[in-house]
Amino acid sequence: MELDDAIAAGVAPVELKEVLYQAVPYAGLGRAVDALVVANELLADHDVELPLPGQATVTPETRAADGLAVQRRIVGGDTVDAMHASTPADEQHVQRALAAHCFGDHYTRGGLDVPTRELVTLALLVALGGADPQVAGHVRANLNVGNDRATLVSVVTHLLPVVGYPRTLNALRALDGVAPSPAEPTTEPTTEEES
Repeated sequence: MELDDAIAAGVAPVELKEVLYQAVPYAGLGRAVDALVVANELLADHDVELPLPGQATVTPETRAADGLAVQRRIVGGDTVDAMHASTPADEQHVQRALAAHCFGDHYTRGGLDVPTRELVTLALLVALGGADPQVAGHVRANLNVGNDRATLVSVVTHLLPVVGYPRTLNALRALDGVAPSPAEPTTEPTTEEES
């Protein structure tokens, strides 16, 4: 089981749980809760005292403003402004919820740094499939927080046996569209002439 492997590899219990909490806005609460139940059972089997220390840093009063600030830092202020400007008035509540929930409730938490949360988010979106615009957006966000193209290629490559080729190839297409591979030097083949 992957959770056992993570613990054996030295992933701290808080990190393990934070990866699962990071999944909530992307995979949905139902799937994440199922995974958290399994994780809690596994941690208990490894004699980890539960509950773990809380990692929340926002309050109900600050989550929206803090989330919007983090979203602007990760995604880019101009991009966030454009998303809000292009969203119809009757859908603006979704943009506000996205800032408060995805970024305020999750990206502000302790236990994982923002670059790691971005890698987790990218992996989740690739695994879900059907989220190609969001994959491209989070490729950009990963680059914004310091994760380079080589790191993103590595993450997508590691996902291949789990998610299959179609989702992997879609993720690589998004990556190439946002951060094309640098031109590789080419050398012409040489032939030895007989004298």
